[in-house]
Amino acid sequence: MTRGDGGDSGAERSGDSERETASDLAAVVEKARAETAIAELREEGVYDDARKVREYGTAAVALPVTDPPAETDVREVVRQVDPDLRSPDLETLLRERGWTDEETDRAPGSWAVLGTVILVTFGDCPREGEVGEALLELHGGADTVLANEGVSGEQREPSVRVVAGEGDTETIHTEHGVRYALDLAEVTFSPGNKAERARMGEVVDPGERVFDMFAGVGYFTLPMAKAGARVTATEINPTAFRYLTENAVLNDVQDDVRPFRSDCRDVEVTAERVVMGYYDASEPSSDGSRTGSDPSYEYLDAALDALEPGGVVHMHEACPEGLLWERPVERLEAATEERGRGVDVLDRRRVKSHSEGVAHVVVDAQVS
Repeated sequence: MTRGDGGDSGAERSGDSERETASDLAAVVEKARAETAIAELREEGVYDDARKVREYGTAAVALPVTDPPAETDVREVVRQVDPDLRSPDLETLLRERGWTDEETDRAPGSWAVLGTVILVTFGDCPREGEVGEALLELHGGADTVLANEGVSGEQREPSVRVVAGEGDTETIHTEHGVRYALDLAEVTFSPGNKAERARMGEVVDPGERVFDMFAGVGYFTLPMAKAGARVTATEINPTAFRYLTENAVLNDVQDDVRPFRSDCRDVEVTAERVVMGYYDASEPSSDGSRTGSDPSYEYLDAALDALEPGGVVHMHEACPEGLLWERPVERLEAATEERGRGVDVLDRRRVKSHSEGVAHVVVDAQVS
């Protein structure tokens, strides 16, 4: 058996040696594909969470597997020499670094792995750099840890800091078969919306005409287009729009996505389904009313202008818990009534927590 050409990876190529055992195996993939491959190996049922991911040369990693993968595309399968067992959790790694009970209590309890980047909200956590290094040890396919410090402005621009690792904020994140290229220092990506992104790929029909009013890098556009919908997607942020167009090509749906770098209110379109993924879009206009004392709902107005009779709107909102579900439904009813249209609420879902006492929700409604 010959040693692999991956540098000091501590691995040998898989062969017919009697010494080879399933618990020693690792699948070699390019570092840029690590998180995608890990997800695919998990789906295949052969990823070994008990061992760490290892570097394999300068541009690849060796992912631990229990058996040679039959469905996941890998460069080669190797046998690891003295495999490294994965530490069970972040707390254990921090305690190995001398953290006290009080310090570990202030450590982050959750984080998101997006491609090769780990996104963390630290709060009052001490020694952020040590947490970052521990997270890189836990997630061998990642190479950068970012502190998430929120978003601001009409174009939802993120504020992040590099805490550990290489500092490369551009990555490709894969979920439910959809690939999202993005730069987390330039555009937002909410891990908590994962289930909703997947759901939007399930509710559309092939050939259905959809208007995605706040497309971003393609959060909802891409899963809907991959399901066969024809999506008109608007995005005002120039960086997010660039990734939107790139991601349409990356997912081979460019023929089904019609992108506009524009304010969604300025695009003339008719659709059978409208997605209002920006949770402040249901707010009444700040500049008064359109008629009498009735409030103007500018984005809702634009959504209803685009929606054909019998079509469905998905309205997201950040709503105080005490106003669920009265406020979002009342806003829908007020906007439709102003147009002499009827509305039938089909579903109401809590997407995630937005902030203390405020929930990110979505209401599905059919408008006659």
